Amino acid sequence: MKQVANHSFLKGLTFILSLTAFTGLSQKSVAQEVITIQQAIDKTLTNNLQVRQSKLSESLSDENLKQSKLALYPSLSGSIGQNMNWGRNQSASGLFENNQRYSLNGNVSTGIDVFNGFSKINQIKQNKLLLEAGKTTTEKVKNDLILSVITSYLQILYNKDLLKAAQDQLTVANQQLNQQQQLLDVGNKTLADLSQSKSQVATAELGVTNAANALSISYLTLAQLMDVPSSTTYDIQAPMIDSFKNPSTKYNAEEVYTNAINLFPDIKLAVLNTAASKVGVEVAKGNLYPRLSFNASYGSNYFYSYNAASANPSFHDQLKNNLGKGIGLNLSIPIFNGLQARSGVTRAKINLMQTETQEQLAKNTLNKVIYQAVADLKAAESRYQSTNNAFAAQKDAFYVIEQRYNVGLVNSLDYSTALNNKNKAEIDMIQAKYDLLFRAKVIDYYLGKQIIF
Repeated sequence: MKQVANHSFLKGLTFILSLTAFTGLSQKSVAQEVITIQQAIDKTLTNNLQVRQSKLSESLSDENLKQSKLALYPSLSGSIGQNMNWGRNQSASGLFENNQRYSLNGNVSTGIDVFNGFSKINQIKQNKLLLEAGKTTTEKVKNDLILSVITSYLQILYNKDLLKAAQDQLTVANQQLNQQQQLLDVGNKTLADLSQSKSQVATAELGVTNAANALSISYLTLAQLMDVPSSTTYDIQAPMIDSFKNPSTKYNAEEVYTNAINLFPDIKLAVLNTAASKVGVEVAKGNLYPRLSFNASYGSNYFYSYNAASANPSFHDQLKNNLGKGIGLNLSIPIFNGLQARSGVTRAKINLMQTETQEQLAKNTLNKVIYQAVADLKAAESRYQSTNNAFAAQKDAFYVIEQRYNVGLVNSLDYSTALNNKNKAEIDMIQAKYDLLFRAKVIDYYLGKQIIF
């Protein structure tokens, strides 16, 4: 089920990359730290409280394993007690008389399970597996955080390019407005043409504001992932432009799945949970067997009566003479206890079937996600090529319209339409560029590769 959540998470993040547009205030670049994607990942894994919490759970599993090993050792306990009583009591001669008595006793005992249905041995085996599962859970938490960092990092890069495009569009719109004002002043343009240019400037200014807001929010999102103060100002290192040109798309989905199934923490965790559940059945079966235990004791006592008819023996003599030793074997045979033991076995078997099902679901989900990821990567490559070509064509078309508009051969509506088409083509190209990079990094993520740009 967690794999399904991861798949939905990936789809949601891709949707954000495709649809997010123009919101937020831009980050100031005065004395900013510039961080790489690896530094962002390292900061997140070092500071994030989810990782710390998972490591604490791992420590508890380690302590449980230690305790289960110590449970194999014999138990040893000692006791000492003293009592004092007074009043009318029967004396040794049979007469009732008022007296005061004092007693002291001490005892040391030990015990060990000779046979308990191998429950303790199997508990150690299960706790070892649970410790490995705890470590793998930490790996999974880190893995999920890495994917979140990659997405947030790319979101910043996307919003930076989007802001630059919006600023370029505003520059063009302002230049056009100045030109239209000059032409109006000499009588070659109308107020309608000037109003159209002013509308273009207002639209471009809104685009800059929205893009700056989006960039600010994406910086905040990454800062929160890294668990640094939200007020921290920083910048990220942009990848080399070559990263966008030809990312590797020649992946075989089945090969990716075969490699990922041995590396991906979600699968390792599911396999370990199944193994632990199998041993859990054996632990539960141990309660069906007779239990044989050995025990031994060693102790003595001291007695003193204040008004005894004869002198009380000395403390040393009493401890020596009253010395007691004992050994014993105890066999406990379960006959009927409300079928609790058998119910425990049944529950353990059901739990095993659940973990086996969860393991298979995790494998099936990973298979589907990887096949989809490989297909999405190839589609993203095609889309990037198409949007790149479309943007180049729209730029050429706008250049022609702009030249004709400047000499009065094209009206303001045609000019506005051409400009909007160019702007839309540029945004589509930016989205496709980062979608392609994101899809390529997702494949690296499943293959356990280091994420670099």
